Amino acid sequence: MHNLEKNFVIVLDIVKQSLPNDLDCNGNLPKPGPTPKFSDAGVIALSILAEALMVDSEHYLFVLLSKHRRGHFKNLIDRSRYNRRRKQLNDLTEKVRQTLVKKMVLGQDVFLIDSMPLEICKFARAKRLRICRDDYETAPSFGGCVAQLKTYYGYKLHSVMTSTGVITHFAITKANVADIHFLQQIKAHYPGCTLLGDRAYLSNPLQQELFDEYRLLLNTPMRRNQKNYRKQPAVFRKTRKRIETAFSQLSDQFDIQKNYAKSFWGFATRIIAKITALTVSQFINFEKTTPINHIKHLFV
Repeated sequence: MHNLEKNFVIVLDIVKQSLPNDLDCNGNLPKPGPTPKFSDAGVIALSILAEALMVDSEHYLFVLLSKHRRGHFKNLIDRSRYNRRRKQLNDLTEKVRQTLVKKMVLGQDVFLIDSMPLEICKFARAKRLRICRDDYETAPSFGGCVAQLKTYYGYKLHSVMTSTGVITHFAITKANVADIHFLQQIKAHYPGCTLLGDRAYLSNPLQQELFDEYRLLLNTPMRRNQKNYRKQPAVFRKTRKRIETAFSQLSDQFDIQKNYAKSFWGFATRIIAKITALTVSQFINFEKTTPINHIKHLFV
């Protein structure tokens, strides 16, 4: 059985240390009105810890917490209020993740880029499903996954990560958005670096543009029928497997493919919390100087 109180304190300390200029002495955003019983830092920490412990259901989480109504959980808010505040604190949760990432990626200049499908329902239910359709801009769509040879309904997670598996940037888009468009959002963040991608990012004009503007080298495997075909170096192919392993970890350990949300912002909140939970787990190992991706039994 996990020690919720002990693990909560560990994550809460990381959250507070990552947001020294955003939170007051009580761990809350400075704002008018009464002080919340359960701090903003506590909501963020609890959201991250729940994902790290693979507790996807908020109902089940609060059943577990009902047995720990002491210490840090004695002022725990009700589940509906926790859910609302969790969504409102998305930006701070992402800021925690970015702060930890900066501490772990100093001096690195080789990064990996790829995407993975995020289904919100089974394909057969897609046409009659109504969740996440409140706004056209954020509504799900049909898309294809070449790696899994299937068509699905939902979103796509685009990610850039280090060769050690630390996600530096990510974005959630409709499933029908081509992978190559994500490069336009993140290219300015990687001047002078090397990006390793698969054939979905193969575009000679774009590769030339990235190099001319940012000295960013986008390396992708060539198609066999291309002129002047050259096989990608084995070291690049081996390094790029790290991002596929990280996606498997997000699917198997953090259940990123499960969806309990009814709105896009609820869905996005879960994704942000899961990726932040992965980063927090890696950071704890990073400080211990142990392999950062050995996280399955970290919170015991």
